[in-house]
Amino acid sequence: MKTLPQWIHRSATLAAGVIRRLDPYYRDSFDRYFRPSIESLAQTIIRLRLKDHGLDLGQELIRDDEEQVTTEIADTMNRFLIRHYRNTGKTAERAGNTKTYGLLKASFTIDDKLPRELKVGLFKKKQTFPAYVRFAGPGPLVTRDVDNNGILSIGIKVMGVPGPKLLDDEKSTHDFLGISSPTFTTPDIYENLKLQQAIEKDAPVWYFINPLDSHYLDAVMQGLYARTHANPLELTYNSCVPYRYGNNRAVKYIFRPRISQKSKVGRLTENYLREAMVETLAQHPVTFDLYIQIQTDPVSMPLENASVVWSERSSPPIRVATIRIPRQTFDSPAQLAFARNLTFNPWHALAEHKPLGNQNRARKYIYQATSRMRQGINKEQHIEPTGDEVFV
Repeated sequence: MKTLPQWIHRSATLAAGVIRRLDPYYRDSFDRYFRPSIESLAQTIIRLRLKDHGLDLGQELIRDDEEQVTTEIADTMNRFLIRHYRNTGKTAERAGNTKTYGLLKASFTIDDKLPRELKVGLFKKKQTFPAYVRFAGPGPLVTRDVDNNGILSIGIKVMGVPGPKLLDDEKSTHDFLGISSPTFTTPDIYENLKLQQAIEKDAPVWYFINPLDSHYLDAVMQGLYARTHANPLELTYNSCVPYRYGNNRAVKYIFRPRISQKSKVGRLTENYLREAMVETLAQHPVTFDLYIQIQTDPVSMPLENASVVWSERSSPPIRVATIRIPRQTFDSPAQLAFARNLTFNPWHALAEHKPLGNQNRARKYIYQATSRMRQGINKEQHIEPTGDEVFV
């Protein structure tokens, strides 16, 4: 028998499905005329709740119970994987950023005109690395694109990067992660645990609207960016969480496509987003620019709260690299299977770009634990790619 939260989630999901099909008729105008003011109001309220903890720029605030909460999140997500995939005959997928739209070969080039103070770590000098770029949907299950395509994700695995990494299961990779919203789904790991527990109970919508513990502002922020998209190659992606940049700077990453205008939403087939990417990359290459946004105020630009948008007026984005995706064919079963087996983790990184904030600190363990569970269910081995892979 379904519980009240499950019924509410089911009803909200059905309503969202209807809205997704109506999106192409009105959403561009809504985003142009209404989204900025609604986002500004939501962010104003969120900032009014921020506290001054007396931190310096780039300084983290680590709580004693973080390790316990991190373990609980990983255990909850792994129980979800076991329930949905172990002994079911299904291939286990990621518990988040689940459906792969495509894994693309790319090049990652450091800008040659960076200011001296920004020539740090990976960005020390102009050079080009091979890379894989994975575009994916939210999850936690693989569904038809129109049913679950609100907030998309990007994962970039740069290869051939010399130097010791913060996570030693891969020697030569440096990973970047982002989503198509400027804020993360939850502000911190404590609320993220509640969301994962709601997902385990098949009622994630209840996490946002539970009147006894609501998260309406996060629901508003996610809702402003959750829509029926036309093409994953045309979206801006944000890291949402901060990273070290050198000794004392903290930054967020922004990945912006070089496009003159977005295309219209096509026919809503089961895999229409992948089909849109196939069509685009059969005709021309795609370029993204990687920007950093430097923390300039420890209160209004916190490291520990991923619900806060960092003001571009206070900290204008600075371009540091370019990702070029050449024309290619990428939708073979072998390449999609390879994408599923790759592990993206922000701790695949040089020490100069250490992940910051409680959600990033938790990711180190959570992503490893859930990757091992997924690969164990599928009887697959961890793979560190080189970029020389050939897919038939």
